[in-house]
Amino acid sequence: MAQIQVNYFSGSLMKVTTVQVILPNDLLPIMVEGNEHYKRETKTLYLLHGFSGGAMDWLSGSQVQEMAIRYNLAIVMPSGDNSFYLDAKGTGRAYGRFVGEELVNYIARTFRLSNKKEDIYIGGLSMGGFGAIHTGFKYNNTFAKVFALSSALIINNIKNKEPGFQDAIADYDYYNSIFGDLKLLEDSENNPEFLVKKILKEGKQLPPLFMACGTEDFLLQENRSFIEFLAKEKVGVAYQESTGTHDWKFWNEYLEPAIKWLLN
Repeated sequence: MAQIQVNYFSGSLMKVTTVQVILPNDLLPIMVEGNEHYKRETKTLYLLHGFSGGAMDWLSGSQVQEMAIRYNLAIVMPSGDNSFYLDAKGTGRAYGRFVGEELVNYIARTFRLSNKKEDIYIGGLSMGGFGAIHTGFKYNNTFAKVFALSSALIINNIKNKEPGFQDAIADYDYYNSIFGDLKLLEDSENNPEFLVKKILKEGKQLPPLFMACGTEDFLLQENRSFIEFLAKEKVGVAYQESTGTHDWKFWNEYLEPAIKWLLN
């Protein structure tokens, strides 16, 4: 298994950005003997980190290296800063386009991986769970399936807030800079619910979605509300809850089940 740090200039971000890549391309034959996943081409999974995290998070906190080997997956972990993986206003802030379009093409070209939709997946946790859902849905021609763990689906918590607002994570100025005018957020593409309705109205197909959240997670109600919204819109989702909070113990419990679901 090769672990590679890629530093390259991103046109979407207008800066050199860091991406961690795992490639299961140097394994001894005895290590993959009898493994059905090596009878096909390598598929690619993009994994998004959470708020205040970085490109190393999945490597240091989870079993991604073992998953890459076991399931013949190239795993790509970009740095999304604190962007919620959205295209904010201003030069160098197109994080959605970066993950959903630019990076996928760059990685496929650089490492000679498949650029076919059926071979490309996206997943994430917390802020990255929001990003995986939003990016996976908006760039529905890029990703075959999406998974999201403990997703920070906070739109209904911050919409219509006034200057001076602050919660346990951030303040009004931050949310306004990332999501745009909070009074217009409900009917903005930065709102996954609005985005789903827009895509369905256009007659397009959303990629299948797997979600999980811990019953002690502070984002549990936000995840349940989104599941209820999807049900009203007749959008299918595989959703699981179990004992757990907002931590790597819970995310590691669901990483492999999520990957199995992707490949099924």
